[in-house]
Amino acid sequence: MMNAAANFAQEKLGKHPTSTSNQDTQTTDPNRKMLACAWMGKEKLEMQQVGVPLVTDPEDTVIKVTGSTVCGSDLHLYHAEILQLKKGDILGHEVMGIVDKVGSSVTNVKPGDRVVAAFSIACGKCDYCKKQLYTACDTTNDSKLQEELYGMRISGIMGYSHFVGGFAGGQAEYCRIPFSNTNLLKVPESVPDEKALYLSDIVPTSYHTVWDTGCQENEIIGVWGLGPIGLNVVQWLRNVFKAARIIVIDDVPERLHLAQVHWGAEPINFQQDNDVVKKIFELAPDGLDRAIDCAGFRYTKSLLHKVEHAVGLETDSPEVLNECLRAVKKFGTIGVIADYAAYTNHFLVGALMEKGIRLIGCGQAPVQRYWDVCLEHIESGLFDPTVILTNRYPLECTPEVYKRFDAKDGGIIKVFLETQFSSKPTTGMPALSNPDE
Repeated sequence: MMNAAANFAQEKLGKHPTSTSNQDTQTTDPNRKMLACAWMGKEKLEMQQVGVPLVTDPEDTVIKVTGSTVCGSDLHLYHAEILQLKKGDILGHEVMGIVDKVGSSVTNVKPGDRVVAAFSIACGKCDYCKKQLYTACDTTNDSKLQEELYGMRISGIMGYSHFVGGFAGGQAEYCRIPFSNTNLLKVPESVPDEKALYLSDIVPTSYHTVWDTGCQENEIIGVWGLGPIGLNVVQWLRNVFKAARIIVIDDVPERLHLAQVHWGAEPINFQQDNDVVKKIFELAPDGLDRAIDCAGFRYTKSLLHKVEHAVGLETDSPEVLNECLRAVKKFGTIGVIADYAAYTNHFLVGALMEKGIRLIGCGQAPVQRYWDVCLEHIESGLFDPTVILTNRYPLECTPEVYKRFDAKDGGIIKVFLETQFSSKPTTGMPALSNPDE
């Protein structure tokens, strides 16, 4: 999607004023340097020495990063599939750390506190934030291009291109958190770093997905895509929402096995069962009560969509959604948490209307809204974020981690990236290693 037309459009459209400074205007300390992962082009990342961020707004907090990770949605950046990426952008939207410095209006945390940051940048004051729809914040994203494409802008997102505000990310040794009274959570001592980190995104995002899709006890639910979000969705469905049956669709045997062993999911490997819908009806003749798409726009199956995707005739493939539309019961529900960016072809709109299906775009999850309930389930033991934690690596290896994560190499699912400020691994958690090992 990073093409000449898009670049022309973003220059022509310019920027909106926002309520906080972004990566373009953020001041850094020229006398202090930190290590950070910078995007330098398609499939090209570099570890660079850059300035340590300063407090630039009254509600800013700067944290010493003790943990970050690579998310499945980060792969869209890695492959240059997101608009308005710029060379030198610091990546990473899942981050936790220790408070280093605070602005004059910060009231919820103090230096020395252990905290996790929301991936979204929300002002906490606009109408959407007051409704706890934090990722719909009106004031933190300056991209007029997004407004032109979607009709309006969503919130800023940390470390995820200028399409969502251009904020520096957390795959670094320090990170600035704007509006930290809204976007930082103080972590209880009872929750170790390996569990706390994922409150930044995938734990509350997966909870939001199940809740927003309307999943109920004793239903039959299909989950497409077993990346970190999909696997967490399965855990929520089994342990908290009490689904009767969970049918999971992926092509990575280790992930299908994990979902089957831990949560009793019924696996379908679409490389072995090419007709996914036929297989679903063999398992559940009446169809699914609900379906959840956790796969994403990058995953094309047919030659037609591979070609259309490759030459830019579409940005997003509808193949997973079309399978959901066929497999879900009449007047059933489909929840979409998978990343979709722009346009698709051959979408089965007739099935949507004629079957009376509710298609729900779950959106970028307002994770702050779910922090309390997710913490409650983590502390009670009903939900364990570390079931899918497979590796721990030093921050300086981040570019290689992206390569391995993209290739789904060696059983990698979720990683913990440590810095000089990190504590030692918690007992029972993955030990520090090198991705080349």
